[in-house]
Parts: sequence; C-alpha cells; structure tokens
Amino acid sequence: MPFEKAKREILTRKKAKTDLKFGCKPDERPAELLIDFGVVNINKPKGPTSHQVSSYVQKILGIKKGGHSGTLDPKVTGVLPVALGRGTRIVQALLPAGKEYVCLMHLHKEVPEGKIRSTIKEFVGKIKQTPPLRSSVKRQERTRSVYYIEILEIEGKDILFIVGCEAGTYIRKLCHDIGRKLGTGAHMAELIRTKAGPFNESTMVTLQDLADAVWYFRNEKSEKFLRRCIRPVEFAVSHLPKIFVLDTTVDTLCHGADLKVPGISIAESGISPGEAVAVMTLKGELVAIGTAKMDSKDMVKKEKGVAATTDKVFMLPGTYPRIQK
Repeated sequence: MPFEKAKREILTRKKAKTDLKFGCKPDERPAELLIDFGVVNINKPKGPTSHQVSSYVQKILGIKKGGHSGTLDPKVTGVLPVALGRGTRIVQALLPAGKEYVCLMHLHKEVPEGKIRSTIKEFVGKIKQTPPLRSSVKRQERTRSVYYIEILEIEGKDILFIVGCEAGTYIRKLCHDIGRKLGTGAHMAELIRTKAGPFNESTMVTLQDLADAVWYFRNEKSEKFLRRCIRPVEFAVSHLPKIFVLDTTVDTLCHGADLKVPGISIAESGISPGEAVAVMTLKGELVAIGTAKMDSKDMVKKEKGVAATTDKVFMLPGTYPRIQK
C-alpha cells in the first residue's frame, strides 16, 4: 500500500511537553470510553450485509451509533472495521484508504500459465472500470489504481491471487475484465478482504469474540478481552500523516478553528498541500482530521499562516483548557 511505503520523519517546530492533568493517552482510555470512541475490526462472515454486521456490533455493545468503512457483498468475508459511538465519523478517513483482497478467480476455459501471468500483469497500475449493474454508484467509466497483484496458486481453471488496490475498485469486475482479455471469460468465485487502510487480519475478531469480551467486562469486570477487540479511534488514522499541536492550541481546534502555524509543535515529513492530515495532541490523541494548506517544511519554518483546515473535530471541547497557567 502507498501509505505503508511512506517513510516519514519528525520535524520539530517548537519543543514542548504535555500536561498530564489534561486528556489521556489512547491506550490508557477507560474501557467505557473505548466503547464509545473506538473501532472494532470484525471478521465479516458470509451471509449478512456490512450494514447488518454493524448493527450486530451496536447491539452487542449496547450503543446507538456505529458505522462500517466500506461495503462488502454478503458472500464476501474478511476485514470490516466498524467505528463506534462518537468515533463513527472516522469511517470517512478509512473509506478512501487502500484495500487488499485474496481472490479465487475461475476461468471458463483453460489457458497456459505463462499467458495467465503476463495478462494479469497488464492490470497493475491505472485501470479503467465501469461499476457493475448491482452497485451503489453511478455506472460510468472511472480510473482506479491497482498497486499490486501476486498470483499465489494456479490449478487448472482456478487462479488464487492477492491484490492491493485503490478504494472503489471492483474485484468482481477485475476478474471479468481479466477473463475478457484472456479471451476465455472468468468470474470471481470467492473473495476475502485482508486489509482496509491500517486494519488487517492480525486485528480481526469475530462477532462471538466481541460478545464474549463484553460478557467478561460486564460480569467479571475484566477489560483484557475487550481491549483486544476494540482499538482506540486513533488506530484508524495510522495511515494519515500527522501534525502534533501544543496543549494550548487543542481547545481552539475543538471549537472548529483552523490550525495555524504557531500552534504546531511537530509535524511529520512528506505532507503536501491538499492532503488529508490527522491533527493530534502530544499524547497521541486525535483532535481532528483536516486538509493540509502547506507542506511539512513550511509548517515548521513559517511564522504564521494556516497550516491545515479543520474538517472534522473528534475531541470534545473542554478536554484541554484554552490557556494554561
């Protein structure tokens, strides 16, 4: 994935310490707050829709709000991050993130292995797709990026491969187009999503795992299993470049103000104007998601100016005082 390859350095504008009296490190957040401000990576089973799985999670946790990050067809399994409670809007940061799938494609006629491999290579890079008839978007041709395709196994007419791609790439349509290019026809026989942004198979839990964890938390007062299931909402922005702000800047941002250069302590390298960024406290808490208005070097060198607009605020006002004495 592009964000996995990005090597970011820390650029310091102003060295500062954070006051431990305010806020809380994400990993130390009380379990009840985690339930209202976290993300659980469900291993979606076959059968229910993504919306139904999100509803199941809400019922298990006893919360009224939840949202999933990217629809999977009922027959498709695998990674389905579900954001919880006050953290529900974080799915907007996950929807455009890259995805990875393991796919079993079935050809309608046998083809020499060499031709299969060379043809599939042609689908790495920029490709054009028209969404299938049963889709939630307008059916018009659009360009998507396929980052990589690795063939895992070929057995007769069945090809097992792993594909990393831009959000909004239809793997069912990819199989169809590969089959057409081969001149044989092909269809997607089975599909598992293995990555959605920073979430992968290593963080997946089942609905039963989550239900068991809630039982232990409610009845045995044990948080251990619940913390294994639910990640702090900050994990969901692991793929975004970050700007860390001074304690005295936090509350202003919580009221919707844009981030100005004097409020920055450190910024990660490689940020470009127009890029989505996560604005964090020095404790690593998510304050807001915004859009960069200057690059990383200008953020730490300039004396004034708007470094990033504030698009979505996640931290509650009053968590940090506006002015500390």
